[in-house]
Amino acid sequence: MREPLRIVAIGGGTGLSTLLKGLKRYAPELGGTTLLPHVDITAVVTVTDDGGSSGRLRREFDILPPGDIRNCMVALSEDEALLTRLFEYRFDSGRGLKGHSFGNLFLAVLAQITGDFPQAVRFSSDVLAIAGRIYPSTSANVTLRAHLQDGRIVDGETRISRSDLPIVAVELQPGNAPPMQETLEAIRRADLITLGPGSLFTSVVPNLLVSGIPAAIQKSSAIKACFINLMDQPGETTGMSASDHVAAVLKYFSRPLVDYAVVNTASIEKRLLARYASHRALQVENDLDRLKSLGVGVVALPLLARGEKVRHDPTLIARIAVELAKKGRRRALQSSRKRAAR
Repeated sequence: MREPLRIVAIGGGTGLSTLLKGLKRYAPELGGTTLLPHVDITAVVTVTDDGGSSGRLRREFDILPPGDIRNCMVALSEDEALLTRLFEYRFDSGRGLKGHSFGNLFLAVLAQITGDFPQAVRFSSDVLAIAGRIYPSTSANVTLRAHLQDGRIVDGETRISRSDLPIVAVELQPGNAPPMQETLEAIRRADLITLGPGSLFTSVVPNLLVSGIPAAIQKSSAIKACFINLMDQPGETTGMSASDHVAAVLKYFSRPLVDYAVVNTASIEKRLLARYASHRALQVENDLDRLKSLGVGVVALPLLARGEKVRHDPTLIARIAVELAKKGRRRALQSSRKRAAR
């Protein structure tokens, strides 16, 4: 128990960055800003983004999309550092530059120089002195494909996120994308593996489509926890309850795998709900009885951040992650003692 707790956070987009922002306060790399217990952080990030600056760089330079990885770097770095603000800077003018962030361009250049995108991520992480490690879920150039309820097939993360019909399943093209060995090793040694929060079919599930990652998660003795989104996403998860989110994740494993679902109990202001409803986004229903029927434990606490957007509070969800990691460490130690006693 004296070693840092090992947390592997799997996902992408704003949700993963929010969790990482809270967890970094427990990371020993940041010195005096850390809380106890110390936490060793590994982020595993989806690489299927094909929109905006990331999509443009992907098409023009044949590299993995840098946006989600850049967001994770910023989340794990010192908030006020000049380099962090530089990585977040987005050009609002300039032919060919408008819409790009400096961090995305920096990663693209490093990938061209090194010839290896994961190595570019490592170098960039060193520049920012981040509190943890970040791995793309695969180094293969993959595209996300969705099968919709009416039988249609939609290719590309951007088009999938705009679909107006329920998603039945998603897959990667090509379908044999290999994982990074560092990812598999981090999963093997983890005390806690988190899935979400974040876009279910375009941020969380794509990581589970990479060959070897589901099997590694199944073999790991870590606690596995799904952090349930606060709001559904129009088209992508319209009308899906908390248990529907968990059931969608469980489809990619050969046996029940999720130990806990983490759900929010704080009330969301009516004016915010009305604003989101005008964009066809509704609050995710916490159907706790059905969650329990799936064999999943429930952690239900107020997790809402203050502000004009409905977001998780980074500090609160990180605190839950740390407590679950402690359980995972205790479970691993008990299993080790039992094996030693035989």
